[in-house]
Amino acid sequence: MLNLTVEFRDRRRYLSRMVLRESPALDDVFHALADPTRRAMLRSLAGGERNIGELAAPFDMSFAAASKHVRVLEGAGLLRRRVQGRSHVCSIEAEPLADATEWLNYYQAFWRRRLDTLEALVKTDSAKG
Repeated sequence: MLNLTVEFRDRRRYLSRMVLRESPALDDVFHALADPTRRAMLRSLAGGERNIGELAAPFDMSFAAASKHVRVLEGAGLLRRRVQGRSHVCSIEAEPLADATEWLNYYQAFWRRRLDTLEALVKTDSAKG
């Protein structure tokens, strides 16, 4: 992944291409994570491999519905599916989550700086008044 250096006054930040411009892969990750059922499926997979039936069980949904959710997660690169006999076994893929976290952390730092500036202004104003 390409890293670039960006100046923020006196601080240097190293950012990947994913933070600096639109990324279809990142869009797919956030689309997949937007659904609470898919987030719960990922949470389940964090505990180990599951077949599609096991992923569907907590939601009282059909195999076909669960399979659609799995396809979205798979398309976003968040899980890997392998066929074992007649069963499709799924496991989590963490790298796209790391990319999403990097994107979120960049904006978290941006808002933290903005809020720190606001807090300093409010304190200055309060001291004067």
